[in-house]
Amino acid sequence: MPGGRLTHEDRRIIAEGLSEGGSYTEIAGRLDRPVSTVTREVARNGGPDGYRADAAQQATRRRARRRGPAAPPDPSPSTAVTAAHGRDPAAVQQLEEQFTTMMVDTGLPRMTARVLTCLYVTDDGSLTAAELAQRLRVSPASVSKAVGELERQELIRRERDPRRRRDRYVIDADAWFRGWMASARQNTMLADFTRQAARILGATTPAGTRLQDIGDFFEHVGRAMIQAADEWQQAYTRKSESAAPLVTDQARGIRG
Repeated sequence: MPGGRLTHEDRRIIAEGLSEGGSYTEIAGRLDRPVSTVTREVARNGGPDGYRADAAQQATRRRARRRGPAAPPDPSPSTAVTAAHGRDPAAVQQLEEQFTTMMVDTGLPRMTARVLTCLYVTDDGSLTAAELAQRLRVSPASVSKAVGELERQELIRRERDPRRRRDRYVIDADAWFRGWMASARQNTMLADFTRQAARILGATTPAGTRLQDIGDFFEHVGRAMIQAADEWQQAYTRKSESAAPLVTDQARGIRG
């Protein structure tokens, strides 16, 4: 079970869960923390109706200052890595929170969005399930569910690590291309289905006409997505080919 103090992101999840009418047990499950932790957190910061993430975070900081200086918490693995590369850990953490929020706004569940963000901001772009669980401080079961959803949408891919005999989850430059194409295929399937439904209901009936229009829309959007993806891939290939000679020349200069 993850330990340590609640983070600002944790408190945002609590606030969202309360606003959605979630129980303490459900919210604790999202955080993978004991129910008692959520109960105490909400009780000391305004109760279910008055809980606000920002206010709770500020109140916790004030209480910590009144208690006097405490030993700094151990940095998370991701913080240690970002600091080692000369990056500002606080800025990176803020970036991760913003990235996660943006992904949630697109429709991804929060844990799925957190896993995707973690892979994107990791320099290797490759982590095992155990590494993801450690970095995000969540249970392996939470990671398993999230990576399953990302694989289904083709936003990540799985590779076998022969040295460690475990799977690694990888994100690369083609991740969004694959995800985009998967979405285009789904639009095509929707177009075919709604047109078939229109024929069953009768093309001249109000319901049949409605579904036919929906089918035409999804077919148009699917074609446009595929065309845009093809154009991007051609442009990306030209860009990569034009950059290759420059890299070779620079390498020759170093060797010379």
